[in-house]
Amino acid sequence: MNMKESVMEVIDVFKSGGPVMYALLLCSICTAVIMIERGMFYHRAGKNLGIFVDNLPDMLLNKSWNDAYADAAQEDNAAAFVAQEGIRAAAEGKDLRLALDTAYSTAAAELRAHLNYLSMIVTLSPLLGLLGTIAGMISSFQIFNLQAGQPMAITGGIGEALIATAAGLCVAIFALVVHTVFAQKMDDILTVIEKADAIISSEGRRRGI
Repeated sequence: MNMKESVMEVIDVFKSGGPVMYALLLCSICTAVIMIERGMFYHRAGKNLGIFVDNLPDMLLNKSWNDAYADAAQEDNAAAFVAQEGIRAAAEGKDLRLALDTAYSTAAAELRAHLNYLSMIVTLSPLLGLLGTIAGMISSFQIFNLQAGQPMAITGGIGEALIATAAGLCVAIFALVVHTVFAQKMDDILTVIEKADAIISSEGRRRGI
């Protein structure tokens, strides 16, 4: 079987799943787009994250707020963002706790972005597959009636109808794996951000802020 025949066979299988296959295709494309976008975002948010937080206590202990802010501004990760906001507030005499809480909330919201869409796809895809299967089976029974009760008339239709269920499960599994990996990555980054928050808060108390 050459490449052209393989492609045509895949297209035939896709079409046999019914109209719902187009919705499942859209779900799979959305999952792939979110996977790429979130992967790039988490890579940037977690870059040098542990090293930055490990060096943060010495940075704050040995430098002024302004100098510490300049050092933190050289990093481009989630913990550095929260640190910058807290250090800047301390340098300007503003409420340190409020600045840190606001920065943490902003970072957490950015880390959670689009994950709810993955959760929706995990739930929606099997339901779409089931809907396609039910619709296909209804059509099969109608054909069965039209062909005067011939048993073989229905088996092919049911087999094709089950394609939608299989496709829905495949999309759901794909989205579930992506969601789980990114949810764990988000939790890891938030844990490090909380550590940076605690370090800056402790230094603020030491300096009487």
